[in-house]
Parts: sequence; C-alpha cells; structure tokens
Amino acid sequence: MEITVFLAVLAAAFMHASWNLLVKLKLDRFLSLFLLQTLMGFMGVAMLVFFAWPSRQSLAYALVSGLLHTGYNIFLARSYRHGDLSQVYPIARGTAPLLTLLTTWLVAHEDINMVTASGIAVLVSGIYLVAMGKSKSLHLDRTTLLFALGTSGFIAAYTVVDGLGGRISGAASGYTAMVFILDAMFLCIAGVYMRGTGIFYQIAPYWKSGIAGALLSAGAYWIVIWAMTKAPIAAVAALRETSILFVIIMSARYLRESMSWTRILGGVLVVAGAVALRIS
Repeated sequence: MEITVFLAVLAAAFMHASWNLLVKLKLDRFLSLFLLQTLMGFMGVAMLVFFAWPSRQSLAYALVSGLLHTGYNIFLARSYRHGDLSQVYPIARGTAPLLTLLTTWLVAHEDINMVTASGIAVLVSGIYLVAMGKSKSLHLDRTTLLFALGTSGFIAAYTVVDGLGGRISGAASGYTAMVFILDAMFLCIAGVYMRGTGIFYQIAPYWKSGIAGALLSAGAYWIVIWAMTKAPIAAVAALRETSILFVIIMSARYLRESMSWTRILGGVLVVAGAVALRIS
C-alpha cells in the first residue's frame, strides 16, 4: 500500500474515532445516527456543486450502498439496545474486515498476497483484544449475536459495493456525495416509518453538535472510498479499523480509563497488522 494511501486511511480512522468519542449527543443511538446521516446528506448535495458527477454505471452501486447503510444503521442501533458496547463492538467491527476479505476474493476476484492476509488477521486479532480488554468474560444472548453479526455483514457488504462503485465512477468524490445523499434519503424514510414525523423535532436541538460529528464521519468515509480506488478493498477495510486503537488512546487521555495488559497487547497487534498492510 502506498504511503499516501496508508496515511490517509489512518487519518480517516482517527476522524472516525474522534466523532465517536468526543461528539456528545444526548440522543439514543438511532436518533444520533439519523441526525448525522441527515446532515451528511446535505453535505453530499454541497459536494456535487464542486466535484464532478460519477458515471451513470456507478449510480446503481450508490443506490445499493444507500440501502445497505440503512440496514447497517438500524442493526447497529438495535445491537446497542440489546447488548453492551464491549460485546457488540468487537464482533461488529472485528468480523467485518474478515467478511470483506472473503467477499472481495469471491466477488471482486482481488488478489491478496500472504503479507496482506496475515496483516488483516493480526490486526483483527488486536481489535478483539482491545475491544474486550475491559471485560473478563463475554456473555452473548442470541439477539445480541444476531444483530452484531448482522451489523458486520452490512459493513462488509457496503464496503465492497462502495469500493467497486468508486472505482468505476471515474469521480470518487462525486460518488461519495451520491452515497451520502442516498444514505440520508433512505434513512429518513426508515426513520419516519419507525418514529413518525416527530423525529425531526427530536433531533433539531442538537444540529450544532451534530455538524461536528457529521463532518468527521463524512470526511472519514470520503477518504476510505477514495483509498479503495487506489488499494485493495480488504486492506483498506482492515486498516480503517485501527480507529479502535485511537479510541483507547483517547479514552486513556480524556476519560482517564485504565489500560489493561490485554488492551496493550491488542494495541501492539493492531500496529503490527497495520505495518504489515503498509509493506504489502
């Protein structure tokens, strides 16, 4: 992976970690996702004013991506309703890169060398150790497992779709804008169906703090889509999950959370996996 792409994806991971940890919204998980996605839709409209439109062939990919992102948001919100963060996060975020690797191999026929595959495996192992470092045991009920695995499935699916869509679009930024717009449209429909039209009144007071989160989230995924046009999709998907390493560093710095040996070991594995992806 080229150094420019590598550093850009690491920046995206840092941005993703930042909004998850530092942006405080006094809303339930679904409303927070609804607010951010709505704001990102407006950002997508603004992007199309300045960037070239994607090719017509890629619009079908953007449409499918919008549907997959809606499923992801719903499943993620339900996952956190039924399970703790320490249970859901390692399954959802740690399993997704492995599913992405399998899908790109079967569907996109991407050639993955042994160094890249090993890097992904080591990085994912580190994610599990870091995310579960605060838990002595993991107790999963069937519902939590279903929604967590469903979330990882949606992550892998939209990652592959956007990687392929971005490549054939001829304009990664324009394609990203269309994804943001369609994501917002579909989630708005789902939100009104699930919560009624009053959902807009519920999120309205938080739009200022929501903008910060939306900017960071949009910037992070914009970089990822661009990176997948330059490097193997599975490698980019795994590298962006280094966000969990930034989360524990920020948690220790700003939230004064303790660092267990399990988390430290996990962090070392995440770094080792990232290095392997860089040299692959």
